Amino acid sequence: MTLINYHVAEWLMCRYPRLPMTILYSAMNGYAGSRSLHKVAQSWGVESAAAPGEEVDPGLLQFSLDADRVQIKKWGYVRPEAQNLDKYRWRRGLASRVVMDDDFGDQVASSLAEDNIPGSEDQLAEDRRLTLGNADEKMQIAFDVHASFVRAVVGAIYGHCGREAAKSFVRAHILSRQLDVSSLFWFEKPTGELAKLCAREEFEKPVARLLSETGRLSRTPVFVVGIFSGQDKLGEGAASSLEAARTKAAINALKAWYLYSPGENVRVPSDMLLEGAKPWEPVHVDIGEII
Repeated sequence: MTLINYHVAEWLMCRYPRLPMTILYSAMNGYAGSRSLHKVAQSWGVESAAAPGEEVDPGLLQFSLDADRVQIKKWGYVRPEAQNLDKYRWRRGLASRVVMDDDFGDQVASSLAEDNIPGSEDQLAEDRRLTLGNADEKMQIAFDVHASFVRAVVGAIYGHCGREAAKSFVRAHILSRQLDVSSLFWFEKPTGELAKLCAREEFEKPVARLLSETGRLSRTPVFVVGIFSGQDKLGEGAASSLEAARTKAAINALKAWYLYSPGENVRVPSDMLLEGAKPWEPVHVDIGEII
């Protein structure tokens, strides 16, 4: 795990202690994934150098599409069944993703599989590699190179300025970016999941109630439905039909539960590494997501 991933993970876990693992992985990717770090590098003015001819300074040609370029090794293990996962569409459970896969829950491919990708640019002539080949592969290489640059900068700050300087840098340049975590959720059966949640937490059974409506007989009706557990309103939703409004209310209630946060400036475990730090106060540990 890199320094960036470590600080992003502890911040997300402490700020949103009820996030499901799949959403946590998506949020991690949104903050510290290759595409996100590519945007960070671009905001710093980092650009890709091409090789159109001899007029380009050789010292600028740091962006290469060769397969044997140096890469920062990722955390994770190559699964024994890696070659059959996509072929037979085997399901990867969350427990195995935590243990076997990388920081973002993505499968780690073997070097042999990466070298045998159809249409690999190693099969092209040297003078055609920059103009032909898979465009998606080239974009992914660009994302990885820029992300490696950002990780290298954070590593250099850690090596020369210390742990706290690197942590402050990550907070200022990566965690300061806006990510709408609520947009990462997707519920297949929100009303059923909400009923299971209330049963697990020993709440009263959720009941949908019509709060207000307008234009029932018109072309554009609007219904506002609330989900109640006893006298407590769990969520509210508005839509053009009663069923859609009830579904939205259930989704909003589930999001309100999963997005619980003790505050923006919540303490994280790495804060205890400072000299003279205040005694640690345990953060909220949730029982887990609804399965």
